Amino acid sequence: MCRSIRTLRGQEPPATDEEVRAAALQYVRKVSGYRQPSQRNAAAFEDAVAAVAAATARLLAALEAGRGDRDAGSR
Repeated sequence: MCRSIRTLRGQEPPATDEEVRAAALQYVRKVSGYRQPSQRNAAAFEDAVAAVAAATARLLAALEAGRGDRDAGSR
């Protein structure tokens, strides 16, 4: 996976919307192979970034910290 995407779970303060979107953008760039899509692909690219960001926000909101969890910042 993309090594520059950092762990967002367990941050204090919690990850911001901007951090979630930045991670989603990095993911979509990696998967699509585009750093900047053409005009023809821009809408699909932005839709994917928004969808990944929304899914990431839902995941972070739904996760519960357990006793066995490592410190998220150490990964």
